[in-house]
Amino acid sequence: MRLVGEETFAVYGLAGAPGTDAFWAGAGTPAALPDGDGWTTLFLRRAGEAASIVFESWSPPVPLRRWGVTDCWYAEVRMPARLRVTYQFLEGDTVYADPLNPLGAGGERSLFATPDAPPQPHWPALGADDVLPLPRTRLRWTSERLGGRRTVRVHEVGGGGPVVLLLDGDDWLYLHPAVTAFESAVKCGEMPPVTLVFLPAKDRQAEFGCRPALWEAVRDELLPLVAESAVHADPDRLVVAGQSLGGLSALYAALEFPDLVSRVACQSPSVWWTPDAAHRPDPLGGPVGGTVAARLRGGPDLSGLRVAFDVGEHETRMLPHCALVESLTAQAGATVSVHRSASDHDRAGWRHALLRDVGWALG
Repeated sequence: MRLVGEETFAVYGLAGAPGTDAFWAGAGTPAALPDGDGWTTLFLRRAGEAASIVFESWSPPVPLRRWGVTDCWYAEVRMPARLRVTYQFLEGDTVYADPLNPLGAGGERSLFATPDAPPQPHWPALGADDVLPLPRTRLRWTSERLGGRRTVRVHEVGGGGPVVLLLDGDDWLYLHPAVTAFESAVKCGEMPPVTLVFLPAKDRQAEFGCRPALWEAVRDELLPLVAESAVHADPDRLVVAGQSLGGLSALYAALEFPDLVSRVACQSPSVWWTPDAAHRPDPLGGPVGGTVAARLRGGPDLSGLRVAFDVGEHETRMLPHCALVESLTAQAGATVSVHRSASDHDRAGWRHALLRDVGWALG
């Protein structure tokens, strides 16, 4: 679909000439129209300078076009069916959320879903300016194995229970309101009471590769610190939840530290990873399933493992890697759950899977 005149804005429900007060009074969240097997979505921006739409992973940046000499900038973006995205506006070196979209993720990001994307119950509709609730309990962790100091937030949901270790914990504190979502899911009976432990990463590339240091530190330093604190928690019943490189690390922990990690919820795990992947021109172009698949072919006994896999259905290059690892994990005796989300490699698509799969992992 291509804009050919003012009347084309009207098909999106907008009245008045672009740039007028009447026009902006009706402008809001990006509007989508059916277009074959997908959607054409209108994005609007009210400003004087040029900018682009930057999506978290799904698409290259899309430049906005100006309507005449008005303050109306727009882009029609063709989207596939079932897609949920995070996006920002980029103006020069500055990024910011869409002021017309009431759905935000942190102060600099906005969320949009095509009308056919499934709902994400329990996640509240927050704006970019809303302040997310932070757990009151803070543990100061000085790690001998990892080096440095970290602040680890802990929250008891429903009075606390099994520990849910959230890798990339700052994302779930400051971008997406995991505290509120888990509270809602527990209240609705979709999982038992849990104790959330938000683990921030200092160096994701170093810590989340297939290396033992992080999990030795979690076992010997962090979990004892949680157990010694005033919170009610059961570290012996542990679920590790991770996304992307965090999902890779969670799977690695289940393989190499089975006495520690026997329940995993991973979304879009980076199982293309090998020790030399970062030095290849195409990191995803190496052996399918990477180091994890090679380890699984060694015949480990995973009969004590429950692992939930979720990958975005639009992550076309990730899907072969993940499909092989999913199959090999099941062949090794693990109890496996597999889903595909309406997203690309995007936090917005991982939100529902996080709650669903943690609940499943706890049985």
